[in-house]
Amino acid sequence: MIDWAGFIPAAVLVSLIPGANQLLGLSNAVRYGPARALAGVGGRLAAFVVLIALVVAGLGAVLATSATALEVIKWVGVLYLVWLGITSLRSAARDPGPSHIEGAGGGTRSIVVREFVVAISNPKALLLFAALLPQFASSGFEIAVLGLAYLVVELVIGLLYIAVGSRLGATGIPARTQRRVDFGAGVVFLGLATLLAVDDLA
Repeated sequence: MIDWAGFIPAAVLVSLIPGANQLLGLSNAVRYGPARALAGVGGRLAAFVVLIALVVAGLGAVLATSATALEVIKWVGVLYLVWLGITSLRSAARDPGPSHIEGAGGGTRSIVVREFVVAISNPKALLLFAALLPQFASSGFEIAVLGLAYLVVELVIGLLYIAVGSRLGATGIPARTQRRVDFGAGVVFLGLATLLAVDDLA
């Protein structure tokens, strides 16, 4: 029997906590608009589908107890977050004119790929699903149902972040504000990379 009363509040709380993907969705909405930001959320959800499938198949628990696998995933995530941080800081250092906003990195495909890679390379996401979902279910089928429910929760919360980002960029934010958004995103991405690097995932 699925414990919906316990799962839904936990899922909402976990999804609400600002992380790399939520920040990326917010930033994408500010820079590229809600449509492409929503496509990015699709990339995030695709990564979560893979992680949830691993948990349902029983591989999530195996990976979660493999120090080597977690270290590899961890450092891939660290390097990618560092790259995102440096890219954002470089964007903050130059004039975000129209060509910059629509330039490299702003295509729908690249946005989707970025969200997917950030989600799939976060070992804490795997640990979360491996630890969270089985607490509220007693079978593989029920875990899959909870995984689907979590995807819905993540989509709704993601839309909230996108709405905030879209509101910030709705009227065409000034170049100075855009640089501040890029700078803030860069600092946070580098901060998240540092936190992940020093985390022993124990």
